[in-house]
Amino acid sequence: MGYAVVLGEALVDLLDAEHDGEPVYRQAIGGGPLNVAVAVARLGGDVQFVGSLGDDALAARIRAFLGAAGVGLAGAVTVPAPTALAVATFAGPEPDFRFYGEPRSYALLTADDLDVAVVEGAQVLYCGSIVLLDPPVLAAARRAWSIAGALRVFDPNVRPSLLTGPGALDDLRGVVAEFAASAHLVKLSAADARLLYPHEPVEGVAAYLRELGAATVVVTLGADGALVAAADDVVRVPAPKVDAVDATGAGDSVMGALIADLLHAGEPTDPTGWRDRVAFALRVAGLVCESPGGATAMPTREAVAERFRA
Repeated sequence: MGYAVVLGEALVDLLDAEHDGEPVYRQAIGGGPLNVAVAVARLGGDVQFVGSLGDDALAARIRAFLGAAGVGLAGAVTVPAPTALAVATFAGPEPDFRFYGEPRSYALLTADDLDVAVVEGAQVLYCGSIVLLDPPVLAAARRAWSIAGALRVFDPNVRPSLLTGPGALDDLRGVVAEFAASAHLVKLSAADARLLYPHEPVEGVAAYLRELGAATVVVTLGADGALVAAADDVVRVPAPKVDAVDATGAGDSVMGALIADLLHAGEPTDPTGWRDRVAFALRVAGLVCESPGGATAMPTREAVAERFRA
């Protein structure tokens, strides 16, 4: 079994919480791609994180956390910047993230920083998330995408608060179309789909991304499960019933589970295989939702099997 490369951001989340009746922020190591990498490792996959990390104590904690989780750091670079913070508040089903720190520590990886040997040797390459809004990292991701002899997976992981300039949403649509056109798998949430293509139902978004060239598209629907478009099949896969307490990282865990299974068994040969993979990924996400935190809640295969024995 080979390894995966996850290219993207690592930062520190400050999560809305309460202590002794007072509002507080709980610190957690996060970033969508970091969560994905940890999920892959916890599920038994070999994975390397590629991205830029700051030069402060928080970055040292991120490195230590990734190392303890079994995530390799051969492609991570240190940059002279404080670790970026993402403040998350919950006013609805999806958390609202606001980002702080300038320059943003996660956005300083350049194409020249890319460890070409690490990328070329990967069996699966993940690109996506908010780093693609920053030209230096977008250039690095494009270079990785072009040289990888790997299964390529993409997740836009849209954060509306970062789409501030004129034309920012149109620019992001262009980037999504560019990466989707040669992706073996695109995973996005229903919230991503609504923001990117507000006049299309999720089935239409999945069909459009497949028309662009994506081999398989998975749209997560929260408690309603996921939609899977593979070959000419478009089916819905139900989510397991869980006692959810915190959905942070749930979508990332779906992506991590799908990558881990791509490492283990390659691409499914038919739509039924994809449905089975997504059903397992939704069980992983269900277990994540039953624990607070994102990366810290990523489970092992044994924990998933134990929780959903029935």
